Amino acid sequence: MPSRGGNAQVQRQPAVVVVAVAEPARRRARRRRATMPVKSSASFRMTAVPMVVAAQLLAAAVLALALVWALHFRGGVSWERTSNPLLVYTAHPLFMVIGFVICTGQAVMAYRIVLGPRPAKKVVHLLLHLVAMAFAAVGLYAAFKYHHDTGLPDLHSLHSWIGIATIALYALQWLVAFVCFLFPGAAMTMRADYAPWHIFFGIVIFLMAILTTETGLAKFVFPFNDYPSEAFVINFTGLAILMFGVVVILAVILPSRY
Repeated sequence: MPSRGGNAQVQRQPAVVVVAVAEPARRRARRRRATMPVKSSASFRMTAVPMVVAAQLLAAAVLALALVWALHFRGGVSWERTSNPLLVYTAHPLFMVIGFVICTGQAVMAYRIVLGPRPAKKVVHLLLHLVAMAFAAVGLYAAFKYHHDTGLPDLHSLHSWIGIATIALYALQWLVAFVCFLFPGAAMTMRADYAPWHIFFGIVIFLMAILTTETGLAKFVFPFNDYPSEAFVINFTGLAILMFGVVVILAVILPSRY
C-alpha cells in the first residue's frame, strides 16, 4: 500500500509536466510578438520629412509650369470686357491650380511643415485653406464670366460637376472644422469624435481637387491636332500635379518622427 508521501509525489508530477510544456509555448508567443511588424505609420520605416521636401519641389514645378503656360502660351490674364475672352478664361485654371492644388496641399501638410505648438499649426492649417478657397473663388468667377461672355452653357461637363462638388464640400469641411476645433463652445468629446472623419474627408476632398484639375487640363489638350509644345507643357503640368498629390498624401500618412 503506497504511503501518503508517495501519493503526493505522484500528484506533483503532472504539474511538472504542464510547466515543461507551457514554458516553450510562452517563449514562442513572445518571439512571435517581437518579430511581427506593427501595423501603423511607423511600419514604413521612414519619416515624413523626405516627402515634405519632395512636395515643396513638386509644388514649385507645378507653379512654374502653370505660369509658363498661362503667360507664355495663353498671353496672360485680363479682366477687361474689350479684351480677348480667352484671357479671362486663362485665370480659371491658373487660380484653381494655385488654390486647390498648391495651397490645399500645403494646408494638408501644415502639421508636418510648421514648427511650433499645435495651436499654431492649427491656425496655419485653417488660414491656408481659407487662402485656397479665395483663389478658387476667383477661378470659379473667371469660368462663369467666360461662359457668360461667350454664350456657352454652364456646368455641362464632368469636370464642372466634380469641380462644383469639390468646392461645396471644401467650404462645408472648413465651416464644420471651424465650429468643432476653434469655436470656444465646442465639447472636447465632439472634437475627438470628429477628428478622424475630418482627416478622412480632407484627404478625399484634396483627391477630388486633383481629379478636377486633371480633367480640366485634359480639356485644353483635346483641341490640338498637331500636338504643339503647349500640349507638352499641359501634360507635364498634369503629371507634376499627380505626383504632388501622391507625395502630399504620403507625407500625411508617414509619422513626423520615426
